[in-house]
Amino acid sequence: MTLTQSLLIIGLLIAASAFFSVAEISLAAARRLRLRQMADEGDARADRVLRLQDQPGDYFTVVQVGQNAVAILGGIVGEGALSPHFSALFALWLPGATAEKAGFLASFLAVTSLFILFADLFPKRLGMAEPERLVVRLAQPMAWCMTLLRPLVWFYSRGADALFRVLGLSSLRDDRITSEDILAMMEAGARAGVLAAREQQVITNVFELDTRTVSSAMSPRDRVAFFLRDEPDAVIRLRIAAEPFSTYPVCEGDIDHVVGYVDAKDLFQRVLNNQSISLADDSLVRKVLIVPDRLTLSEVLEQFRQVHEDFAVIVNEYSLVVGVVTLNDVMSTVMGDLVGPADEELIVRRDENSWLIDGVTPVEDVLHVLGLDELPHSDEYKTLAGFLMVMLRRVPRRTDSVSWGGYKFEVLDVDSFRIDQVMVSRLKPAPMGKADTAAPAAAASP
Repeated sequence: MTLTQSLLIIGLLIAASAFFSVAEISLAAARRLRLRQMADEGDARADRVLRLQDQPGDYFTVVQVGQNAVAILGGIVGEGALSPHFSALFALWLPGATAEKAGFLASFLAVTSLFILFADLFPKRLGMAEPERLVVRLAQPMAWCMTLLRPLVWFYSRGADALFRVLGLSSLRDDRITSEDILAMMEAGARAGVLAAREQQVITNVFELDTRTVSSAMSPRDRVAFFLRDEPDAVIRLRIAAEPFSTYPVCEGDIDHVVGYVDAKDLFQRVLNNQSISLADDSLVRKVLIVPDRLTLSEVLEQFRQVHEDFAVIVNEYSLVVGVVTLNDVMSTVMGDLVGPADEELIVRRDENSWLIDGVTPVEDVLHVLGLDELPHSDEYKTLAGFLMVMLRRVPRRTDSVSWGGYKFEVLDVDSFRIDQVMVSRLKPAPMGKADTAAPAAAASP
């Protein structure tokens, strides 16, 4: 066999190995969503590839048979074709025996390098770059190979299936898509510039509806404007002017005995028509939706949908009112609006390293703003004020502070045991995963 013939055979073997490498990596890397889209657009080849991904055993058996057979033949042909020529070249400077060993080594390195570069690295990178386009083109040639090598495919596939059964493993591909998969895809899309950061945050917030409780979006008890059922017309008008809201709970005696709610539009109509306002009028007071504070935001949305309401009163396990929530509150959470109008801001950024945060701010919003994954004992509280109480093990006072996770949380204002404002300042970088050296109790000021 001449050198030209040997090089031609090696080239053909490299091409065959490259074919199997591209076929292998492109099937593994092909995205099912993209293939399904291609199939829906009428590409029958994509539908064939989807079936192959469901049962890839025979496909990969052919790939391995082909790659191993080609590698063995390449070694045999390469050693026999190139060794004599390399040995003759080295014999010009080296003794005969040494020249033969050097020629064999050079032949081995040359053939191995050609296979690694042109039959493995380049084809696999190509298959990773455009998996769907390549796999649909190679599906039919691979089907011919599976038919041609049917006996070998059957033997090796049954052997692999037996090993899976012995080890108690499943050979079926798990194509279930989880929320983590979707969020990871959205993050990749944001990094690639396909999604804006704002759009990514909205999608993330939608998935958080199943984990965030209603208390993270509610207006707390001490900020709820309500009417007593027996209040006179003049008091109601003054309350509307002082605290203009769209909806007001109506209570019997105190806020913990809610009997309904009144819509501000109904009140305004009476004012414009010069009619007196009496909450004893049952036609004015509507039936209110009462929900427990343990519900998630998605469950609250479902209850809004069922009763066709957009306002609910939230109670705890002792049937005490803890706050109210509206449909707008929930949707603001979805849209990522951490702050409302200027007079209702919960989080105000002072500069690059400090924030003013209201004590009732949900922990989820604080984590998002500060870029933290979690706070300690997170199952024991829902708000920033709760975090400070748990860390200090008492009701915080003005100037109390807690340092954790590279941030200092300092209480600036307390009103009747309620934490109004907290100054959060970024400290010097701390070791990853560790709290600052000062213990919470030591960080608290008297």
